[in-house]
Amino acid sequence: MAESANPNANAASAALPDLDVDSGNTTDDYSLYSSGVESATTSLKSSVLKYKYEHGRRYHAYKEGAYYGPNDEAQNEQLDIFHHYCTLAMGGKLHLAPIGDNPQKILDIGTGTGIWAIDCADTYPSAQVIGNDLSPIQPSWVPPNLQFEVDDLESEWAVPPNVFDFIHMRYMLACVTDWPTLFRKAYTATKPGGYFESQEPTLQIFSDDGTLPRGSPIDIWVDKMGEAAEKFGKLAHIAHRTKTWMIEAGFEDVHEKVIKLPLGPWAKDPNVKEIGKYALLSALTGLEGFTMALFTRILGWSSEEVLAFCGKCRQQLVDRKTHVYQNYHVVYGRKPEKDEE
Repeated sequence: MAESANPNANAASAALPDLDVDSGNTTDDYSLYSSGVESATTSLKSSVLKYKYEHGRRYHAYKEGAYYGPNDEAQNEQLDIFHHYCTLAMGGKLHLAPIGDNPQKILDIGTGTGIWAIDCADTYPSAQVIGNDLSPIQPSWVPPNLQFEVDDLESEWAVPPNVFDFIHMRYMLACVTDWPTLFRKAYTATKPGGYFESQEPTLQIFSDDGTLPRGSPIDIWVDKMGEAAEKFGKLAHIAHRTKTWMIEAGFEDVHEKVIKLPLGPWAKDPNVKEIGKYALLSALTGLEGFTMALFTRILGWSSEEVLAFCGKCRQQLVDRKTHVYQNYHVVYGRKPEKDEE
């Protein structure tokens, strides 16, 4: 395993069982990646839709610069692939919090393309589901019990306390300036007896068999992304800290499940192999988008340097001798029944 600037993340990974490598894999599981390597609310202010374009990518207009990732079709496809393989990794579940069969109000923070919120609204048809995000990129045809809002999760929340039976948040690394405050806001908005769940992948990428050498492109990418995010004022090495923040916010009965997400179809277990196929596709699809803005705006790289570097990272990821993974931290807690703020 490559050395990490985040020793706590390494310790967390060491506590998990190793994934067995499918040493006899002679299939074309990696072939579908080769070509890629070679080659709303009902009313919105017009300013929200005046997107910014930079280095061939499209970025959000509302609170411009608050989020580093693009919101164009390529990146939105990556978000939907991410949803698919994370749902697979959780056994087909949208969440692990035991919210029962009849929640009435659900909030999805940083909803992205809205795919989780759509599935949630279908799963709980009697619930009112709200998804918010900086970008109005969600589809217009959605379940009738779902609405999307353009909002900034770090601004004051325009909801009274004790409203939601369930609040869900996912994939927010390098997106938040003040994590403890965000968790406290979620606590305030949750009903007594309701649940809050955070799902976060590690930025850190691990290998149990030494196939991620120190100084290799992916190892450098992790270090540079962490550096750029910190200079941006929004930490990326946060997954292993979410349980602590949830407890400190006041939630009780806090549980954490850490799941290994392989980047590639190299695992022996067929279910894990399937997860790895989509996880690698997600990484290859989103790599340039996640890298471009932070590396050019914060680290001073040229767009040409970013593209060349991302090409090296992709080559390493699709090498079938590379057996790497991320950890996925799913943390949920319950607001005490007697807490009436």
